[in-house]
Amino acid sequence: MASRVLQRVATGLQRTRTGFQATVPVTITFRGLSGLKSLFVRQVNPRKDAHSHLLSKKEDNNLYKIQFHNVKPECLDAYNELCEEVLPSIHADPEYPCELVGTWNTWYGEQDQAVHLWRYRGGYPALTEVMNKLRQNKVFMNYRNERGKMLLSRRNQLLLEFSFWGEPVPRPGPNIYELRSYQLRPGTMIEWGNYWARAIEIRQQNHEAVGGFFSQIGSLYQVHHLWAYKDLQTRDEIRNAAWQREGWDEVVYYTVPLIQHMDSRIMIPMKSSPLK
Repeated sequence: MASRVLQRVATGLQRTRTGFQATVPVTITFRGLSGLKSLFVRQVNPRKDAHSHLLSKKEDNNLYKIQFHNVKPECLDAYNELCEEVLPSIHADPEYPCELVGTWNTWYGEQDQAVHLWRYRGGYPALTEVMNKLRQNKVFMNYRNERGKMLLSRRNQLLLEFSFWGEPVPRPGPNIYELRSYQLRPGTMIEWGNYWARAIEIRQQNHEAVGGFFSQIGSLYQVHHLWAYKDLQTRDEIRNAAWQREGWDEVVYYTVPLIQHMDSRIMIPMKSSPLK
């Protein structure tokens, strides 16, 4: 249909020195080009539920918070010691419905940075309860005041976990961890989840997959994949081996166009991190 419309337009035009001139009346209506229009407009199927409901684990109702703290270089050791003194006590206190999943310093990527990942069992109500209790905790408030003197900047996000990833659980070490973060094009989260629901089976053969999350508050349409490796050489070998497995090349081919930006951090666990 579209090609016939264009052919009819072309036959009604004669080339001149100044451009094209109609030799017969040419009328192009919007309705006549409806077939052409459909060639260039991406069709989006309407959905009747939020992608957070379609992709997350409803039965667990877990909410995650990831924190990125950029520390003054001369304060990094003191910052780590301060975190070691306070964060494990919150993790171990049954009065707080939260768990410290992991805490790291970046090794490669952004330098002099600490990353903390918390889990709130019970979702937003659990998060609110923890925040209210921490405001009454003098030890924590002193920690915040001292921490503020050591930081250049900080940011956080609230995340949900993908239903097809396993829940992050403590693991023995020593390991290095890679946090791969993807900024997706808006509207592509479901598509990403569909491909990675199959891809995770390919990448879990060496048990390197720790957790997969997508943002709810903070930078939106952002995905974080957390991986554990024995060392950098093992990481390289495992990632190269994935290309020899059926289906991995297809996952990469179809998911790369969904990405606007991506980056990678190699991280070393702090002493108190449950993920060693």
